[in-house]
Amino acid sequence: MTHHDSSDRQGFATRAIHAGQEPDPRTGAVNVPIYATSTFAQDGVGGLREGFEYARTGNPTRAALETALAALEGGAHGRAFSSGMAATDAALRAMLRPGDHLVIPNDAYGGTFRLIDKVLVHWGIDYSVAPVGDTEAIAAAIRPETKLVWIESPTNPLLNVADIAAVATATHAAGARLVVDNTFATPFYQRPLALGADVVLHSTTKYLGGHSDVIGGALVTDDAELDAAFGFLQNGAGGVPGPFDVFLTLRGLKTLAVRMERHTANARAVVELLRGHPGVSEVLYPGYAGMVSIRLAGGREAALDLCKKLEIFTLAESLGGVESLVELPAAMTHASTAGSLLEVPDDLVRLSVGIEDVEDLLGDLTRALG
Repeated sequence: MTHHDSSDRQGFATRAIHAGQEPDPRTGAVNVPIYATSTFAQDGVGGLREGFEYARTGNPTRAALETALAALEGGAHGRAFSSGMAATDAALRAMLRPGDHLVIPNDAYGGTFRLIDKVLVHWGIDYSVAPVGDTEAIAAAIRPETKLVWIESPTNPLLNVADIAAVATATHAAGARLVVDNTFATPFYQRPLALGADVVLHSTTKYLGGHSDVIGGALVTDDAELDAAFGFLQNGAGGVPGPFDVFLTLRGLKTLAVRMERHTANARAVVELLRGHPGVSEVLYPGYAGMVSIRLAGGREAALDLCKKLEIFTLAESLGGVESLVELPAAMTHASTAGSLLEVPDDLVRLSVGIEDVEDLLGDLTRALG
């Protein structure tokens, strides 16, 4: 869906609430209606109203979300998918062909790694890994057949940060394209397209939806040809979100700015507490948003113990919701990396710091750490 409106000149929170979400012209409804329909009546053969014919191909509720996502990332085109992995799959298949090579972070999200390592390699795709914070290492990993550099910044779960502009320069100098997974930073803190990225990816399940009640993904780009390729796969492979999921994601976007401010304030307080705690050997935090990873001085047993003893922090996978979550990546979200170049330390605990009262979160951690 191509994004055309005047919202580019507006502030972030204004765009999050209004881009693609104007009151319904027919009824005046201030929220975008949930168009729960699989098909659309045509005025004569091929006479489409507003361009909609079949809901896998396009749906007005989804179109509103795609406009909003593009506006927040400062991009021309947005596409919504049924999950972050569906968006990842579409991007990889649109941009790679058998014989191509890509570079990924040496601490990439386990699901991204699994899709590349267990599926795409069987279709003739090769990959190399490099530390996301080392632009020279990324450039050195690029080969003549490299078509794609894929980074997360910050990474999941080690929270390493890339110099996106420098990586974009190195990638483009080699004739490749750059995809940035912006799930952890969100467009509130970072706009990869403005830094030179070709494509931005989101698991909208996380901060953009923000309430742990919906699964979704997105791709945003300024490249019309790439957007058409994403749209072809969106329709042709069918990994599209339903209108109810899209409605929940749109509702989440409206409070993204205030939520990110609170996530960050709470996370900074958590980091301050943990950096001074003898039971914690290392605190990993990029300085913004709500993701904090820690390594426990007592190793894996201490990490397991912390996960068990926390009460307000719920032991669960995923992140970016209003409630605080804790997980052990090596045994949970990143189990697929075991024994690989991307293996996660077994004493690492990942915290998704929510927007509860910060004193309660600090008390929960203090008590659980002992």
